Amino acid sequence: MMPIWVLVLDYVLGIIMWTLIGRSAMNIFQREDSNFFFMKAFVKLTSPVIKLFRFITPSFIIPLFVPLYVAWFFYMFRFYAMPYILGYDVMGMLSFPLESDIAKEIYRLFNR
Repeated sequence: MMPIWVLVLDYVLGIIMWTLIGRSAMNIFQREDSNFFFMKAFVKLTSPVIKLFRFITPSFIIPLFVPLYVAWFFYMFRFYAMPYILGYDVMGMLSFPLESDIAKEIYRLFNR
């Protein structure tokens, strides 16, 4: 059983990462100042995170890809730090508790 703080940390980092990816994906079809509810939500939730990473974001990156660039940092932290924190010997996709739990639920739903 994992400590609750590890799960909370991974879930928060995972949600931030996936929301940044979602913002980039939505930005392909919507402008950032769009009135579409989900685009407003993605922009409002991720803008503070993007501002935090502004000092290490190269100026040559196209604005569409800035959220992906920031999401990459969250991915890298989760990929390298979370398995270490959890005491795993190997790293991999299912060493992420958030994605592992989602994969287990999908497997449970479709393998009855």
